[in-house]
Amino acid sequence: MAGVSLELNDKVALITGGSRGIGAETVRLFAAAGARVAFNYRKAREQAEAVSKANGRRERCIAFEQELSTPAHGRALVESAVKAFGRLDILVVNHGIWPPHDAPIAEMAEEQWRQTMAVNLDSVFGLVQAAVAQMKSQERTESAGVKQPAGHIVLISSTAGQRGEANHADYAVTKGALISLTKSLSSELAPAGILVNCVAPGWVSTEMSAATLNHPELGPKAAAGIPVGRAGYVSEIAGPVLFLCTPLAGFISGEVLNVNGGAVLVG
Repeated sequence: MAGVSLELNDKVALITGGSRGIGAETVRLFAAAGARVAFNYRKAREQAEAVSKANGRRERCIAFEQELSTPAHGRALVESAVKAFGRLDILVVNHGIWPPHDAPIAEMAEEQWRQTMAVNLDSVFGLVQAAVAQMKSQERTESAGVKQPAGHIVLISSTAGQRGEANHADYAVTKGALISLTKSLSSELAPAGILVNCVAPGWVSTEMSAATLNHPELGPKAAAGIPVGRAGYVSEIAGPVLFLCTPLAGFISGEVLNVNGGAVLVG
């Protein structure tokens, strides 16, 4: 009996923050599923080039050096992806910053607040705006008399956006906003065939979280709050993202998919 395949043949995906961690694994999975993938990086050129090389080089997987802290940056990245591959079917908004030091709200520098908003939200506006315009301009295909989605957008939020995070209000606010944006965009865009969903990870073993997870006191404390008993692996986040962009998820829109080991239970 043939197995069930998660295929994205002939699809073009843009994945932000694709040089490391969850982003790099998402690039790998999407390329393995048959998609042509564009992704951006800011400073990690060597890592980005290695990811591109491992997943098909320029014919199938292209890395763009692109800052993402303004709407214009987001629009420019979409334009680069479309110029490279001729269309855009999937947008995965994975990039973001999490200032690792504790910053109580009474002491948080305005510069930190503005920078977190710029990277985690302002650029997302430009990305989504340009991606939606491109997806709407493309002809929708049919299968068995049913119109296929015009596009998929997946926003990566966080448990911090669901329950807040003390001393990291700037980050939590942006991730909560992505959940609200998911619901707003779903209501607006589903009638046009663009399905918008959100994946909300908990603690995941990445470079960004390493300092906390490897800390002799903070690491065990974080693990104790996860019923599964450990942080997630990047493949365990990238997998659900891939699923939401396949035909098997063609009737899912506006959903916040919690991938956190049971740490936060929300309906």
